[in-house]
Amino acid sequence: MTKQKQYYQPLPTATAMDNPAMSQSGSSGSSSSEEGGSREDVANSSPNGIPPTYSSQRLMPSNSDSMEAPISLRSTAAFTVTVITFVNLINYMDRFTIAGVLTDVSTDFEIGNDDAGLLQTVFVISYMIFAPVFGYLGDRYSRPLIMAVGVALWSTTTLLGSFMKNFGWFITFRALVGIGEASYSTIAPTIISDLFVNEMRSKMLAVFYFAIPVGSGLGYIVGSKTAHLANNWRWALRVTPILGAVAVPLIMLIRDPERGHSEGSHNLEATTYKQDIKALVKNRSFMLSTAGFTCVAFVAGALAWWGPSFIYQGMRMQPGNENIDQDDVAFNFGVITMVAGLLGVPLGSFLSQYLGKRYPTADPIICAFGLLLSAPLLTGACLLVNSNSAGTYALIFFGQLALNLNWAIVADILLYVVVPTRRSTAEAFQILISHAFGDAGSPFLVGTISEAIMKYLHKNPSDSGLVTEMQSMSQVAENTISNVTQAITEATTSLIESARSTNLASTDYSDKVRFEGLQYALFSTSFVEVLGGIFFIFTACFIIKDKYNATRGLQDATDQQQQREQRAQIA
Repeated sequence: MTKQKQYYQPLPTATAMDNPAMSQSGSSGSSSSEEGGSREDVANSSPNGIPPTYSSQRLMPSNSDSMEAPISLRSTAAFTVTVITFVNLINYMDRFTIAGVLTDVSTDFEIGNDDAGLLQTVFVISYMIFAPVFGYLGDRYSRPLIMAVGVALWSTTTLLGSFMKNFGWFITFRALVGIGEASYSTIAPTIISDLFVNEMRSKMLAVFYFAIPVGSGLGYIVGSKTAHLANNWRWALRVTPILGAVAVPLIMLIRDPERGHSEGSHNLEATTYKQDIKALVKNRSFMLSTAGFTCVAFVAGALAWWGPSFIYQGMRMQPGNENIDQDDVAFNFGVITMVAGLLGVPLGSFLSQYLGKRYPTADPIICAFGLLLSAPLLTGACLLVNSNSAGTYALIFFGQLALNLNWAIVADILLYVVVPTRRSTAEAFQILISHAFGDAGSPFLVGTISEAIMKYLHKNPSDSGLVTEMQSMSQVAENTISNVTQAITEATTSLIESARSTNLASTDYSDKVRFEGLQYALFSTSFVEVLGGIFFIFTACFIIKDKYNATRGLQDATDQQQQREQRAQIA
């Protein structure tokens, strides 16, 4: 059979790259392999008469056979997105089910805040360590098979872990869950990138990533309500394994698209792992956006893990709320998380597509705006929780809404500044960095800081209750910063001594000391959010050039592959 002649749009020149109208980066208006802008934008803005282009490099057969494909391709793509979104939903349900019953878990195993935070930390550490391994495999082997094995592993280990009576074994199985989830999370977004381009890719990524906050919220709700109905928190961990058993055969039905297929590139050869890592480290937009996303992960991890427990402790201090039900608090927090995700993720994608048509650096700026807006909102929630329930829930909702603007956009930035053959590796690298310095340590760090602060407040009761005694917000800011600084200094100099084996047991602290210790520890997340916003602002300085470089790299790889095929055909 003769090889069909193929055509592709020419790559924008350096002049086009420097012209903002030719480099629109709407979160997937740019998200194709580095979308360069619309035909009208380029034609109208090019002073040198550069022909209109699409940097997605979509190659199309010259005959009409290709017109028969769209219907079957659309149905296959829709099925694929539905399945991987469902799996992503139960993925995050599984992660945060324990957070909904954390107080019961702590009581059952007789552990303090530091060990309770360690439960999430060991999970994320194993998750991030194995992510690069599966990223390497995902760029070279069958992605549905790898995902199916991973889902089966995490479902099995979650179920087995629910039967562990010893804390050491329980935490070991939580670590094994992280290995299974790493195999899925590094690969699934790259399948979407190989099925869609342009605005459709942005929309599909928004669908995929909305499952993160929604799944997290469902984790709190399902966990707390299942534990309440069964009168045993362990039954909360036995829901997602059932859903995982349903997901495995569905994953095996997914077709694995060719790498770069949506951009019109076929049979691209992967480079060596060393070359992949070297190219990613030199990609400034990728590295800076990864740093910004690490801050998002830090805040999301700390808030998701400690949020329900902190709100419960704070609201119990309000007059008349002494008998408040923790299940109700976890349920409310879960609903807020779900709704904030349902609105925030699509809103971020919409803003990216809308503003990206006018401003080529819109994506990282939206991410920065979300973080900088979220910081004061979540800080306000921490200050109000022991005095105003409605105000606390409102501030948490809008704080999470602003934080959720990031999810789909960050994923899209990665896809359009990285060539198709190293996207799984890039996903794995981003997971490794963002979790290593983000949510791998934030639950444990917040827990450890809170334990040290509680010890300090117990020894110095005159310093307790500063927040409730303040008469103005200026006093709140001044005294809180002073107290937190002093407490963190104390924690740093006596970190080893703060272990449970020494001094006071966690169960001996008063409710007020417990609340204030966790409150001051959670203030650290606001500083991290501001830092993340700065990283995204710097990303905006390099994103146009890096996007062009990725487009050029894709065309070079396509040209080299065509030359190899032509030589093979002649031979």
